[in-house]
Amino acid sequence: MRAPTLHWFLAAALGLGLASCDTASPGPAPATPADVRTVIHQTNDRLERWYAAGQIDSAAAVFAADTWQMPPNAAPLVGREAYHAFWSQAVQWGTWQFDLDAQDVVVADSIAVERGAYTMHFEAGPGAPFPAFADEGNYVVLWRLEADGAWRIVWDAPVSVLPPGAAPASE
Repeated sequence: MRAPTLHWFLAAALGLGLASCDTASPGPAPATPADVRTVIHQTNDRLERWYAAGQIDSAAAVFAADTWQMPPNAAPLVGREAYHAFWSQAVQWGTWQFDLDAQDVVVADSIAVERGAYTMHFEAGPGAPFPAFADEGNYVVLWRLEADGAWRIVWDAPVSVLPPGAAPASE
């Protein structure tokens, strides 16, 4: 009687093992465009707080490993590590305040494109390599739904509307 029990156990274990290797599992249910817009708005709110608080580890988690951040008048930051290295240093220079206003979000399957407007203020601290400044403009962000179910930034392209060295209009 022992052999059939062992065979049944081995067959069940093998079946469970093969089932757990199924790579075609459906994963999370597809999100509606409204759900994705909500996620993007909430993530932008968190990013604003994280930049202001200098919490770059938290901010970096929102960016894909293969991200490209393309700041105005600067070389692109290619990859999450480059993003993290730059912003970890930048928050040492002073305080960054961003206001991100997502004006439109278009969703197609596991990709979303956000178009918006931004304002940014930098208050220089001691030893900052440049003085305080402000900027404003528009941006386009490409988001991707990753395997872990998180929406992450793949491309981030802010476009300043100010000429270099100009201050934004007073509010």
